[in-house]
Amino acid sequence: MSIVVEALGELLNFPETILSSPRTNDHGSHLHRGGAAAAMPADIIDAAKEYTFYVDVPGLSKSDIQVTVEEENTLVIKSNGKRKREDREEEGCKYIRLERRPPPQKLTRKFRLPENCNVSAVTAKCENGVLTVVVEKLPPPPKPKTVQVTIS
Repeated sequence: MSIVVEALGELLNFPETILSSPRTNDHGSHLHRGGAAAAMPADIIDAAKEYTFYVDVPGLSKSDIQVTVEEENTLVIKSNGKRKREDREEEGCKYIRLERRPPPQKLTRKFRLPENCNVSAVTAKCENGVLTVVVEKLPPPPKPKTVQVTIS
């Protein structure tokens, strides 16, 4: 996929498929650094009974994050992005340097889920700057039985 197509997809907020990986260069670095993917990096694990998403959300509390499933197969993670700075009560205190930039005002990541996901059984928790979202898998469909019929 070309970089232009990726950029358009990110601008138009198309969902990523969880099975595709971001484009990297020969050194393993991501080719694009901007956008929600860079601001909210995610690791996704495909386990036997569930998919687990680990999303970095430093400085955000669980009340700042919204996790939903849209259109029956799109996992959406939104944040208002308002990381709070530490307020100092002492008189005469001021910031000398501000290097830890807050994320953009609003962030959204969308992931297209496979068909075997149970979207009714999605759980999420936010601890220590990491959002963990677990999407259970549906059991595999039963294999059709073959019944031997005797011919009389």
